[in-house]
Amino acid sequence: MSGYFEPAGGRDGGARVVLDEVEISILRSLAVQLLELIGPEETVAEDADPLAALFAEGPTEPPTDPALARLFPDAYVDPERGAGPEGRTRSAEFRRFTESDLRAQKRERLLAMVRDLDGAAARRPPGAEGAPLTLAGPAAETWLGGLNDLRLVIAARLDIEDESTTEKLFELPDEDPRKPMVMAFLWLGGLQESLVATLLP
Repeated sequence: MSGYFEPAGGRDGGARVVLDEVEISILRSLAVQLLELIGPEETVAEDADPLAALFAEGPTEPPTDPALARLFPDAYVDPERGAGPEGRTRSAEFRRFTESDLRAQKRERLLAMVRDLDGAAARRPPGAEGAPLTLAGPAAETWLGGLNDLRLVIAARLDIEDESTTEKLFELPDEDPRKPMVMAFLWLGGLQESLVATLLP
């Protein structure tokens, strides 16, 4: 089925999806927009000490953008009571040594998705409605993480907190400006679920 993953078959297994031109364009656009939101990789001076660069410290405060805050949440927060003084201190320390690496990891996943989409589009047979994309091994894990990040960001933009919030979005009229984002969120969810189901033993 176009737009959702299914078993790739063959000896190596993996997952396969056939995406049409619009689906490729939407996925690529969302990935590029998230790359821009995360920001470029910090450049290291040519004469910098490699060991010092390896242990470079990151930020201690959570991002002010709600979407980025959803991607990089505080590590020590009680869901019921929030973060007390001790939790904020521990979260700041944890963030200082992990956020830069997490940003790099998410950046790499999104770049890999863009490369996969560009490759699929380039290999589309002449006259075919869709372009096949096959993911095996690490590539499938990369896509799972990337799709999850895209959904988290859209959920933040739509103020989705739980299932009840999601259900209310189905009631939006077609003229609501949030409708395209809602449709993208739901479609990405279907993609993610189908990929998980395909990879399950």
